[in-house]
Amino acid sequence: MEQKAEEQNQEKKSRNLFAGFLEYFYGNFIVLLLGVVSLPLITRVMSTDEYGRTAMFTSAVSIIYIAAILGMDQSYIRYFYKEGVNRKRLILQCLQYPVLLILLLAGAYCLFADLFNGFLFGRTGTDITILVVSYTIISVFERFGFLNIRMDQNGKLYSNLNILSKVLYIGFILLFVRLIGDDFRVVLYAMTLPLFIVTVFVYVRYLIVNRRERAEKHAVTTRELLIYGVPFVPMLLMEWLLSSMDKWSIKLFKGFSDTGIYNSAMQIMTILLTFKITYVAFWAPVAMEKYEQEPEEVCKPFFADMFQKVQFLAMAAAFLLTIFRGVIVLILGENYRGAIRVIPFLTLMPVLSILFEMTGQGCKFVGKAKYFNYASLAAIAVNLTGNTLLVPVLGEIGAALATAVTYIVYFLIGTYFSVKCYPVDYRLRTFGLSLVLYSAYAAYATFTDRILLSALIGIVPLLLHILLNKAVLASLWKYAWQFLKRKKV
Repeated sequence: MEQKAEEQNQEKKSRNLFAGFLEYFYGNFIVLLLGVVSLPLITRVMSTDEYGRTAMFTSAVSIIYIAAILGMDQSYIRYFYKEGVNRKRLILQCLQYPVLLILLLAGAYCLFADLFNGFLFGRTGTDITILVVSYTIISVFERFGFLNIRMDQNGKLYSNLNILSKVLYIGFILLFVRLIGDDFRVVLYAMTLPLFIVTVFVYVRYLIVNRRERAEKHAVTTRELLIYGVPFVPMLLMEWLLSSMDKWSIKLFKGFSDTGIYNSAMQIMTILLTFKITYVAFWAPVAMEKYEQEPEEVCKPFFADMFQKVQFLAMAAAFLLTIFRGVIVLILGENYRGAIRVIPFLTLMPVLSILFEMTGQGCKFVGKAKYFNYASLAAIAVNLTGNTLLVPVLGEIGAALATAVTYIVYFLIGTYFSVKCYPVDYRLRTFGLSLVLYSAYAAYATFTDRILLSALIGIVPLLLHILLNKAVLASLWKYAWQFLKRKKV
C-alpha cells in the first residue's frame, strides 16, 4: 500500500511538473509564432548591411550588462529558497551594486560615444547612444523583476508578459519602419521601448503585491551574495565571447552584409531558443528547490530522468528544423537565402545550451562556478581558432561550424566538472549517439545544393534517434496522455 501511495504521489508530482512547464511554454510558443511574423517584417524592409548592425547592438549591450550585474542574479536564484531569507531584502541587496555599476558604465559609454558607436555601427548619433545606454540600464532591472516572477514559479504571468513584449515589439517595428525606413535604429527602438514598458509594469506589480512585506534583516549578507555571484562574471563574459565571436569574426573578415545574413539565421534559431528560454525559466527554480528541500536519493534520479526527456525533445527539434530549413528560409526574403547553409550547425548552439543548463547545475549547487571558467576557456580557444581559420574561407558557414564545435567542447568539459561536483548518471551515451547522427547529417545538409533530397535523407537519422530513445518517448507519451485526461475531467 505504501509503495502504491508513493508511486501515485510521484505520478502526481510529474503531472504538476508537466503542467508547470506548459504554463511557461504556452507564452513562449505564442512569442515564437509572433516571431515568425516579425522576422520577415524586418528582413524584407531592411538591407543585410543594416540588419548586420543590429547584431552589434545586442552584442554591445550584453557585455555591458554582464559586467554590471556582478553575478548577483545567480545569487538571487541560489538564496531565494534558503530558510530564513527575507525575499524583499534579498532583491534589494542583489540590485544595490549592479545599479550603481551600470550607471557608471553608462556614463563612460556616453563620454566616448562617438568612438564606441563608430566602431560598433559605423555611424554615430545622440539617439543611438541613448538607445544603447537605456537598454542596458533597463536590462538590469528587468532581469531581477522577471527572476522574481520565475522564482515564484508564476508561469502564467511570465508567459503573458513575454507575449505583451513581443506584441509591442511588432507594433514598434511597424511604426518605426514607416518613420525612418531601412535603418538599423528601427530594431533598436523596437527592442528598447517594449523592454521599458514591461519592466515598469513588473515593478509596479511587485510593489503592489509586496506592499505589506518589510525588508527585514536576515542572516545573508551582501558580502556573502557577492562572494557567490562574482565568480560567475568571468563565466558569463566567456559565454558572451562564445555567443558573439562568430558575429565579430564575420564583421571583421566579411563585413556587415554577411553579418546580417548570419544574424537572420540566428533569429531562426528562435524556434529552438524559445524552448531554451522557456525551459531555463522553468528549470532553474525547480532544480534549486529540489536540491534544497529533498534528499539526494530523490533528486538524482529526477535530474537524470528529466535530462533524458529534454535531450530527446531537443535533438528531435534540431533534426526537424534542419529538415524543414528550406521552407523556413523562404520567409526571410531573397537577400537572406544564404541562411539556409548556416542553420544545420548553428542549431547545435541552443540544443547544447539547453542541455548544459541541466547537467551544469551541480557546480551551482555546491558553489563551484570556477569550473565553468575552465570549460569556457577551452571553448573560447576552440572558437577563436575555428573562426580565424574558417570564416575567411567559408564565411558565415565557417562561423556556424566553429560555433557548433565550440558548444560541443563546452558541454563536454562543463558536464564533466559538474558531475564531479554532484554525481548524477545522465546516461550520456544515448545522447552522444544522437549527437553523432545529427552532426553527420548537419555536415551533409550544409554543403549540399539538393535541399529536397537532404530533407528526405534527414528522416533516416531522425528515426534512428527516436529508436534510440523509444523508452523516453513512451514515458513522455504517458505523461502527456495522463495530463490530457486530467484536463478533460
